[in-house]
This record gives sequence, C-alpha cells and structure tokens, in this order.
Amino acid sequence: MRLRTFNGDPVQVSEVGLGCWQIGGDQWGDVPDADALGTLRAAVDAGSTFLDTADVYGQGRSEELIGRFLKERPGPLFIATKCGRFGTPGMPANFEPAVMRRHAEASLKRLGVDALDLTQLHCVPLKWLQRGEVFETLRQLVKEGKVRRFGASVESVEEARECLKQDGLKSLQVIFNIFRQTPATELFEEAQRKKVAVIVRLPLASGLLSGKFTSATTFSANDHRTMNRNGENFNVGETFGGLPFEKGLEFVEAVRKLVPPGFTMAQMALRWCLDFPAVSVVIPGARNPAQANANADASELPPLPEEVHEKLRRLFRDDVKAHVRGPD
Repeated sequence: MRLRTFNGDPVQVSEVGLGCWQIGGDQWGDVPDADALGTLRAAVDAGSTFLDTADVYGQGRSEELIGRFLKERPGPLFIATKCGRFGTPGMPANFEPAVMRRHAEASLKRLGVDALDLTQLHCVPLKWLQRGEVFETLRQLVKEGKVRRFGASVESVEEARECLKQDGLKSLQVIFNIFRQTPATELFEEAQRKKVAVIVRLPLASGLLSGKFTSATTFSANDHRTMNRNGENFNVGETFGGLPFEKGLEFVEAVRKLVPPGFTMAQMALRWCLDFPAVSVVIPGARNPAQANANADASELPPLPEEVHEKLRRLFRDDVKAHVRGPD
C-alpha cells in the first residue's frame, strides 16, 4: 500500500482507505457485527490506515464498531469522522456550538480515543457554511485538544469553494469518480494551493463502477440505492453518483471497454482517482474482506495510460455530464 501526505499536514495516510458508511447497517442493507469487524480487519491487514466514518452512520453504530476494532488493533490508524447530520436534535440545531461540542464528545466516547484525528462538517447547507459559526466551533475544539484537525464533506462545488475560504481547513471530502469529474477542473488546483487534502468519496459511484450490476440487480429496502434512488431521502448525487441507474448501466459498458489488462473494473476506477496528485486518499466502502482486499490492491497498480484518461474525459464531457442529477 502506497502512502500519501495529507497535503500540507506531515501525517501520511494510505492512499486507499475504507469508507465505513456501510457498517452503520442502516443505509446499505444489513451488515452483521462479525462482517463489519472482518471487513475492518481485512482493510487494515491490506495496508489501509485511513478509516472514514460519521456519527450519523447507524446513529453511532459505525463509530462504535470502529471503537471495538481499535481496542483489538491499536495501531497507527487515522480515523476521520463527521458531524452535523445526527438525528438528535437534527438540523439546524445540530450546527449550534453546544450541540456540535456534544456530538464531538459522543464521537470520542464511541471511538474510545482521546482526540479525533479529523472531524468533518457533514454536508452542511451552504447558508450555514457562509455564516461561519460552524468553523469557529471547530477551531475552538482544536484549541481544546478534542479535535486534531477539521475539514468538510460537501455535496457541491459551490460549498467546497466556501469551505476553501476558511483558515485552518485541513481537508475537503468530495464526490469524485469517472462519472463525476467536475472537481478535477474546478477545485483541485485551489485545494493544492491552499494545502488542503482531498478525500474522495463514492469513487465507485455506489458500486456502479464495479461493473457487477445489471438491469436485474435489486437492493434491500434499507439500502440507499433503493430508498434514495431518486433523491427521496438526501442528495440525489450521493446515489450512483447522481446518475439514473439504468443510464448508469449504459455508461458502465463504455467504461468496461477501457479496462487495461490486469485491472478489475473497480480497480481501474480507483486508480483513475489516484492518478490525480491533489487526491490524498480514496475511501471506497466494502461489505466483506474480499472487497476490502481488492480495493487495496488498486494502490499497487500502475497509473492509467493518458489515452485512457482522455477517453474517459471525453465520455464524461460528451455523454455522462448531461445526465447527472444533483449539484456538481
């Protein structure tokens, strides 16, 4: 597993981490504790040192499971969590300083750590980012030693730009994949200039870019790919990268033709993200050890040929972009 600096921060992290939304067990179908812990073990055994979670994933379950794992594997891991979307008291009260503090302290307790390596604002609406109070609260938590660094996970380029104005911002988490390429041209240069690490979520577009789905594929009722397929519960861009499922399947076939020998389609999609120097870490999810191992293996694969990059840029520009729903 190759390591990358967290941009301007001296800490190094594995370039392929593990997204832990799945192990919350409430929006990706049921994930038993044994499966979740087995996946965490496999990812770390394969060299992943970066685990990304949030207080709202399973209303704390994802953090609790990571906390259990950290007790058995107290190695040098980097744990990134998020705040702002927890169910109690809910938005917008979640953005009040006292509530943010309470949520940060609850994350500390669930994870069983003395300080949070990274706390990220969790898709906070633009008007609250513009007011700036949420950033002041995070700066205070850093001063108090409860949080080592802070960042933001965003839904849109506009939100990302607002966050990049903030002093002390250490990371920006964005949706970025072969079907959602806008951040590369609209954000990455500025993030590098300001020494802000880029964390890539949904690198596989909710599994579309694994190449394993067909028109007959179904998902469980408590999987966001069923209940948020058209943005019914939260930002439509979080499911299948904002593409309608059937249209996404069409574009998958175009991508499949470009997979180099020795790559799976998922590994090519991860490698594509990693070929951008602004990216510090990609955080694909996994539901079992085999998926975690296959994702980690993408780190050892060579960069994609420029010809493949050019064809994928053209596919996005000429075909995919017009069908993407939700914010850029």
